Order: sequence, then C-alpha cells, then structure tokens
Amino acid sequence: MGKQHLTILGSTGSIGRNTLDVVARFPDRFRVHALAARNNVELLCEQIAAFQPALAVMYEAQAAQRLRAALPAKTRTEVLTGMEGLTEAARCPEVQHVISGMVGAVGLLPTYAAIASGKRVSIANKETLVLAGELMVRQAAETGSTLIPMDSEHNAIFQCLASPPGRELERIVLTASGGPFRDLPVSQFHGITREQALAHPNWKMGPKISIDSATMMNKGLEVIEARWLFGLTPERIEVLVHRQSIVHSMVEFVDGSVIAQLGLPDMRTPIAYCLSYPSRLPLELPRLNLAEVGRLEFETVDAEKYPCLALALHALAVGGGAPAALNGANEEVVAAYLKDAFHFTEIAVILKEAMAQLEICLAQPQAPSCLRTINTVEDAIAADQWGRNTAHSIIQKRVNTCC
Repeated sequence: MGKQHLTILGSTGSIGRNTLDVVARFPDRFRVHALAARNNVELLCEQIAAFQPALAVMYEAQAAQRLRAALPAKTRTEVLTGMEGLTEAARCPEVQHVISGMVGAVGLLPTYAAIASGKRVSIANKETLVLAGELMVRQAAETGSTLIPMDSEHNAIFQCLASPPGRELERIVLTASGGPFRDLPVSQFHGITREQALAHPNWKMGPKISIDSATMMNKGLEVIEARWLFGLTPERIEVLVHRQSIVHSMVEFVDGSVIAQLGLPDMRTPIAYCLSYPSRLPLELPRLNLAEVGRLEFETVDAEKYPCLALALHALAVGGGAPAALNGANEEVVAAYLKDAFHFTEIAVILKEAMAQLEICLAQPQAPSCLRTINTVEDAIAADQWGRNTAHSIIQKRVNTCC
C-alpha cells in the first residue's frame, strides 16, 4: 500500500502542529503534499523544511510574499495565496486526505472544495458544519467523500459507533470541561481578566477556541455539528460538564447501553484515528491510568453561567442561516474581546442582541434569503457576514456610548 498524500489546512495551528507530529512518526504511511496557513511565516518555513511539500499556501498575500522571500532558493515548494490557493490545495488530484484545521469561516470554501472532489476529509474546523452542515453532508453523499470528525468529542462518538447511526441509537452525550470558570460563582464574573479567560485548565488551544470554551459557545457549536454529522435532532444531543476531560463523549442505545470513549486529553489520539481509519496507529503517548485519575465527575450545565450555549441551541432551533449568523457574530465578538474592547460578560450580551436582531429581520418579508435557507456555500458566507456586520454595529454602538 502506497503512502497516503495529505493536505493540511491550518498547519501552523494546534490541529496542524499535532497532525504533523503524528505524520512525522509514520513516514512510511504518510506524505505531506500541501500545507496551508493564515500568516505564520516563520513556522510554515520550518514545516516546509521538515516535510518538503509540493505546495504551500499563505492565506494573507503579504505573508505569502514574506514566505517566498524567506525560503531557500533551491526550495521546490510552490507558494500560493488567498482563497484560490486554499481551494487548490484542498482539491489537488494527488491528495487523498484533507485535514480541515483552519480556525473560523475561512475554512468553509476549501473544505467544500475537498468534499466536492470526493476526498476523505477530517474536519476540525467546526465552522464548516455550523455554517453549512446540511449542504456539506449532502455534497459528501453525492461525491462519495468520507467525512471524519477530528474534534475530540465528535471523534469519540464516531469511534463509539461501529456503523452509521440508525434506529438503535437513542442519543449522544457531548462532554465539556467547563472551561476556566467552572468553579467560579457567577457573582464573581465581573472580575474575570482576559488572561484568565485564555487559561484553559485541560487543553492547550489557540486564543479563539479558548475563549469559546470559557463561554461554552464551543459546545453549542459542537451540538450544531453533531446534528449534521450524526443525523440527530437536537433533543437527542445532550451536554454534560466533565471536568477531568477523560470521557470525551458517549452514545446511548435504545436498550439503555452506554458506550464511552476515554483517553487522556491529547489531540494526537483523535488525529491519529482520523489519519488511519478504520485501523489504528501504535502511538507512544502517555496512557490513561484510571486509578491515578481516581474519579470521573459529571454535572449538568449551569445555564446562568453559560448563556452562550443556550444561544447556540436557539440558533439551531431557528434553523436556516441562523447558526451561520451566530457563528459570524461570535467570531466578530471574540476578536473584539481579545483586543480588550469590553468585558468577558459582554460577549454573551452582545451575541444575544445580535440574535434578537436576527429574529426581527426574519420577521420581515424582505429578509435576506440566506438567513432563511442555506442552499449554497455563498449563502452560508453571506449569512455569516450578516452576523459579523450586525455584531460589529452593536460593538461600535456600545463603544461610542461608553466614550
């Protein structure tokens, strides 16, 4: 059997770095054909030197120029840029497997291109399924593309299901760590600093996903993902807080049996399963010792502490372009928060106002069609942009009022 040729979208992020760590352990199994990143020139240079891909993509044009200048003259790697470069990397005929690990809506088009090309696609970019889950699943069915969830929770469910979910599946349970404020009373949320919000207790992640974990918006987006990945109605998807992050998720069947996937919180485990599915790779990683863990705790979600989860569930209930609009609004709000634009507790307040404006808009006959139905990738992008614009307007209004 020949080597599996890979495109890694988001190679300089946490998913990409961990994927390359696994790939480097099995040089006889994998060949990196293309690497893509947003703007981390230094790290992408190092990755190109280590893996010698045929193609490298820098999404930002100026970063691409710096990358070309930084590479040695004899480097054979072709450097592309922009969305065209990302989509070309995703549909290269030499590639069998695309890792969709870019953060944010920028991953939507290249992921769709990979699916449309009939490739195996491991999805760690949750925005792809939040913005256009139904469209992606339908396209995969038409082209024969295989979608494999890479996020630890969805990958756990995928592992627990020996075959596609059918009538025997009762429900799934997504676990959540609870983030850095799971033990902090709501009455003390006014004192939260940005550094505290970024300090996840269990996982090492980028700033955006760390904030989403602190607000539990990430879990709401994961419920939306699960709805499309596993074809379940929202009421059959439950979320529990599990502070140890050992049980990554569970499935319950109609006879009451519950199957869970357990492991230490290390993203290389689900990544390796995606790369080798349906087989497994022999990873030399620390092993789970349940005697050392001692106890596994589960709690219901505190709705007062995590209002963003309820907002995501409501967007799923509204349907159409609502999840995409919420995603866009959330990206705008988190980006502003990371620039110290407002306090942590304002994230949910601004998002709630954006969703209220969405429902007012949907009540009007002239509401944009993309907010009612996602029929194309362009619809998903437009709905996402509507959310960004709405959130930006709310933020500017609040800033101007404060000043």
